[in-house]
Amino acid sequence: MTDSVFKTGNTAVVTGAALGIGRAAAHRFARLGMRVCIVDIGSDDLDEALTYVQNAAANPDDVMAVASDVADMGQMRKLKETVTSRFGPVDVLMNNAVTRVGAGFWDDLKDWQRAVDVNLWGVVHGVRAFAPDMIASGKPGHIINMGSKQGITNPPGNTVYNLTKAAIKSFTESLQHHLRTGDNPELTAHLVIPGWTTGGHREHKPGAWLPEQVIDEILPRIENGDFYIVCPDGEVTRDMDRTRILWSAHDITDNRPPLSRWHGGYDEQFKNFDPD
Repeated sequence: MTDSVFKTGNTAVVTGAALGIGRAAAHRFARLGMRVCIVDIGSDDLDEALTYVQNAAANPDDVMAVASDVADMGQMRKLKETVTSRFGPVDVLMNNAVTRVGAGFWDDLKDWQRAVDVNLWGVVHGVRAFAPDMIASGKPGHIINMGSKQGITNPPGNTVYNLTKAAIKSFTESLQHHLRTGDNPELTAHLVIPGWTTGGHREHKPGAWLPEQVIDEILPRIENGDFYIVCPDGEVTRDMDRTRILWSAHDITDNRPPLSRWHGGYDEQFKNFDPD
């Protein structure tokens, strides 16, 4: 693909755009001259994000905000109609919305259901709402789904978050295969796997990346055709990520207990593990 999709006149939709990585992505898209729709649940944060992103655009009218719950397919269909009626066809869909409600294994089941509805079904709904028209257009485009290292290495502590991110990995892998063997192979899917990133209203701490650094990392890699975009941070290098991911895979191939990094009895083996 020689011509960037991230260009003046194209349209991007970003969910979970009131704060964090989503807001930073929308801001960057606006700076690049794209028409941008930012999506989140209605809040002061969404209102403030709209102003922030409009300030980056040459024409503030090229930025719109829509309060929508990604967990509701009906609202996502309405979102698609709203965006396309104002901006025309969508070229970039960034499924970034996430919640961290629910954590421990026996936390309230309603919180677990909400986490699955937003984190997983929100991605599926986004793809179902927007991808058919993106495929039919025959144009180059990108679907960007936000995964997590926790969906690969599965550390203890937030089981429902991990399982939703593991499911997004599987879903996005299948989506990319479907796209590249389908009617519009110029529409590509990408799985972004951030490192430690300051998000929401959390205080920025040394070692974490800012959301803007994540965008600096992912946009050129998407244009390079990368599917898996594993981001380092100020504490975890690319080599450390590679070692941790491969160690987790070896739990299966070497018949170790699951989550052996945290199981006890494998500390020395992990310390001396050579993924090569």
